[in-house]
Amino acid sequence: MGILKQQYGPYYDEGGDHGGYKQLSLEEVIQSFNAAYVGKGKICEDVLINDITYHAIRGLQELSYDTLRSEKDWELIVPSTLMVVLPIDYVNYVKLAWTDSVGIERIIYPTNKSSNPLDITEVNTVTGTEGEAETWGGFDTAGDDTDITTDEVSETAANFQSQTATDLGDLASDEVDDEYGHLYGQRYGLDPVHSQANGSFFIDDSQGRIHFSSNIAGKTLVLKYISDGLVQTPLSPGQSIDLSMSFVHKFAEEAIYKHILYGCLLARKDTPPPLLAQLKRERFAETRKAKIRLSNLKSEELTQVLRGASKIIKH
Repeated sequence: MGILKQQYGPYYDEGGDHGGYKQLSLEEVIQSFNAAYVGKGKICEDVLINDITYHAIRGLQELSYDTLRSEKDWELIVPSTLMVVLPIDYVNYVKLAWTDSVGIERIIYPTNKSSNPLDITEVNTVTGTEGEAETWGGFDTAGDDTDITTDEVSETAANFQSQTATDLGDLASDEVDDEYGHLYGQRYGLDPVHSQANGSFFIDDSQGRIHFSSNIAGKTLVLKYISDGLVQTPLSPGQSIDLSMSFVHKFAEEAIYKHILYGCLLARKDTPPPLLAQLKRERFAETRKAKIRLSNLKSEELTQVLRGASKIIKH
């Protein structure tokens, strides 16, 4: 859609959604698709609006995971509990880092050597004394079930959080040599993932929390994560999706049309297979084109980066 405003002053003077012209709401996408593809003699002659809405939502989700810039970010202070609850619209993380005093992001690396298992020590014991009910695995042998309480932090996670690490950025060069100089020649087989002092984390998917090592307590955390691009209507029964607040970038407008078109015709039993194959190729091509456009490559910036290729790298 074109610009309808003739007065540009209020846009720059007043607060608001600056830069929103590059996006289309999912509601506009559905209306445009219905006008262009649905009707007598058109390719989607008898397609219902509910089918279009469903495939538009699915198309936005799929494009958000890999093509669209659906990356969101949080900034917060890591509490003393060393735990942070995952965002409500979290799908996967892109990067976790903490910022130092000059605003430089120090990347925090994940560890797969620790977790937060369920502690069932108290309910996994058998008491065989006469007159007392025996318990095993959380079940009372007398017939009553015993609740298994889930600790927020297990012994394994507590030991992980209690580890200490030295921030090399806060040490002078002679202090670094005094601290780590004796390790010269003794670091064969060192894993680069763990050879850093920024700290580490792991995600407890069962409880929806991120656990951090102790040296990150009190630091400013930056969490960048992927969402599905959908916005729910606040304070509505059932938390329905707000189509007017879920946006698609204009570079991917044709791609989501192809997603909807292919999804609607795939659900019909009388769609010719050659037509489905053609639409599948078109959907792939439009998605690829949108991804190239959204990659935002600039020739001048790329040239400046490639100038570094002239440096001599000694192995």
